[in-house]
Amino acid sequence: MTTEFVLGGARSGKSSYAESLAQASGKAIIYIATATAGDVEMAERIERHRQDRPNNWHVVEEPIALAKVIADYSTKENCLLVDCLTLWLTNCLFNQDYAIDWQQQKVDFLAALEQAPGDIILVSNEVGQGIVPMGKMSRRFVDESGWLHQALAKQVERVTFVTAGIPQHLKGA
Repeated sequence: MTTEFVLGGARSGKSSYAESLAQASGKAIIYIATATAGDVEMAERIERHRQDRPNNWHVVEEPIALAKVIADYSTKENCLLVDCLTLWLTNCLFNQDYAIDWQQQKVDFLAALEQAPGDIILVSNEVGQGIVPMGKMSRRFVDESGWLHQALAKQVERVTFVTAGIPQHLKGA
C-alpha cells in the first residue's frame, strides 16, 4: 500500500498528474469527489471533471464523511483518488446545514488513511504561499489547510508538489 499526497496551486496540473498516477497503478480506480455545486459555475466545473474522467472509474461523491468512504472502499485491489482536500475542508468548516466537528473529521481521516490497505492518492490546493488573509474565517481556512497538509506530509510515503504541470517530488521516490 502506498499513499501519495499531491498538492499545488489552482490550475497547476495537480489533478491531471494524480489521475495519471491512478491510471499507472493498473488497479481499479475509485474516484472520491468532495466538490459540491454551490453555484452555476461550480456545477459546470464538476460536469467538466465528470466528462474528463474515464467511464470505467467508479465515482463516489462525498463532501464530508471522507474517513468512512476511505474505510469502506480501500482494498489492496484498487486505488482511491481523492480530489480535493481543500474542498473537503471548505465543506467541513462552512457547512450551513449542520455543525461539523472539523478536528474530529481530521483525526478520523488520518486514522482511516493509516488503516487503509489499498493505494491512495490525495489531491489538495496549496493556499499558504500568499499573503495572510484579512478575514478571520479566511485565516482559519489557511491555517487549517496548512496544518492538515503538514500532518499528511508527515504520515504519507510520497509528497509531490505540482507547478505548471511539472511534478516536483518532495518526499519519497
